[in-house]
Parts: sequence; structure tokens; C-alpha cells
Amino acid sequence: MRPGNNFCFFPRTRVPVEIKRAYSMIIPEPLKKGDTIGILAPASPFDPIRLEQGVSLISAMGFKTAIPKELYGSNGYLSAPDAIRADHIHRYFSNKNIKAIVCARGGYGSIRILSLLDYDLIRKNPKIFMGFSDITLLLAAFYSKCGLVTFHGPMVATLPSSDPVSRESFFNSLTSSSPLEMSLAEGIVICHGKAMGPLMGGNLTNLCHLMGTPFQPDSRGHILFLEDRGEALYRIDRMLTHLRLAGFLNGIRGLILGAFEGCGDYEAIMGLADEMCGGGEIPIFAGLGSGHGKRNLTLPMGLPAVLDTENSSLMFQHGLNRK
Repeated sequence: MRPGNNFCFFPRTRVPVEIKRAYSMIIPEPLKKGDTIGILAPASPFDPIRLEQGVSLISAMGFKTAIPKELYGSNGYLSAPDAIRADHIHRYFSNKNIKAIVCARGGYGSIRILSLLDYDLIRKNPKIFMGFSDITLLLAAFYSKCGLVTFHGPMVATLPSSDPVSRESFFNSLTSSSPLEMSLAEGIVICHGKAMGPLMGGNLTNLCHLMGTPFQPDSRGHILFLEDRGEALYRIDRMLTHLRLAGFLNGIRGLILGAFEGCGDYEAIMGLADEMCGGGEIPIFAGLGSGHGKRNLTLPMGLPAVLDTENSSLMFQHGLNRK
């Protein structure tokens, strides 16, 4: 199965009042053409050719880019020592000329800098922050520690291999102040229902690594999104069981499965998700085109959302914070 979805941005009339009142959050401002996007590598080193191709695509969208001179170095399987990668995040969040941060790639290493970050600085200088895969760790930490809405979406070195729909979603997520509604008509409903709550989640493997740490997010009252790549079915079983035993699946209001590239039988993965999270009590949807694949739709993490399987839609209350 190849998950894929259509999407559109347009003003919505009303979303249930309980969402409006239930959650506090920091929504970053959208970009205008000509704004500067900072590019950082908080995890592994990247392919310079792919990065330059991604930078060219971002430039063609009308944005400037800022890249630290140290970004092109490497420190084994890390892009730079921990202190330098943390310092880059501090510098770019505090730089008023940089209006958004998009990560170069994932890989490994984000977890090493979580305890080095100044979350007060990040909270006081909110801006768009985007990535996926290993960057899930930073998305979760910024949301849980700062209340910052972040973006699970393409990175600079993955943009060249993303399909046109994903690139359009990437651009719209950076620039639109209108709420987002995503059609789920091409996916599969495992359990019907309607769920309301902020969206959270990302890469399954990395969410498991947060369990038992000070950065473990509180999933209660949220719609959970999960994706992964290259994991055998028994490992996905182990990780979902880990999340269940850790209590992370308690109190979630809905579950969305994205791409599970190279993970074997997708139907078996859906069965595991239903077994671990379902029992007919929450809506579960599978096949959202987001994650490790050519289709990687951008998802705002932390925005209140409504998952409605009857109408095959995932809609968000807010767009970005247009001042």
C-alpha cells in the first residue's frame, strides 16, 4: 500500500469549543517571500549535493537561507559535537532575522542535545521549526517544554526526493495563516469515530527513546501520529508494547498511522495498532502520506485537530499566527 493524501488550506467556520479552551500553545508566525530560513543539522551529517539541491528548491519558493559555516563539517556519525549543535539552535532561535528553522536531515544525535538546550530562550523566541525522523525528539521536546507548535515535514536534504504534493504542503505550511484540512479519502479506517485534541507524535522508534526521560511528552488528550522506516514487524510490536506498558497510549483520543517504509506487511502493522490502542474505543486511521517516503505531507504538531473518519478528514482549528 502506498499512502497518499490530498490537502487544502482554507478558512474554517468553527471547530468545537472544547478544543479552543482546552489547550494553551505558542503558534509561530508564517513566512513571507523574502524571509530567511535557517538551516541546521542537529543530528547526523548530510550529503552536500542533496542539501544544495534542497536549498535551490527553497530559494525557488522565494525564501533566503542562512547556513552556519560549521554545518558542512562532521564528527563521526554526528554533524558536530553536542555543544556546537545545541549552540546552533540557540543562535538561530535568538536571531530575529531568521524567521524559521528547517533541519538538514535526521539520522541520529538529537537526543544527545536535549539536556543542553535553553527552553526558556526557545519559548521567548518562537518560530517555525521543521523536520522528521530523528528530529521527532526535538519536535516533542519543544512542544512539551515550551508549548511551541512545531512541524513534522520534509527536511532540506529530503526535499529533492519529495513529490510535488509534499513540496506544496511544505510551502503552504510555512506561509499560510489559514487552517489546514487534509483529506483522508485515500487511506484506511481501522476503527471509525471522531476524535478531538492536539496532534502529536512522529517517529515511533524515537518516541520510544523518550520514555522514562524528563522529555517524555504527555500524550493524554492528544491524537497520536506514528511513522517509521526499516523496522521488522516484531520490532514494531515491541515498540508499541513498550509505549503501552509505559502508559503512553493511555488517554489518547485517536491514532493516525503514516508511512512505514520498508517495514513489511502494512496490514499486519495496522493489526498491531488496533490491538495495542484500539478495542473499538478510539478512531484509528492508517495510510496518511507522511513520513519516510516520497509523499511526506507536513503536519503541525501541537495544533488542536479533529480526526473524523466518517468525513475522511483531519482538520486543524488554527493556521499560523498572523500578527
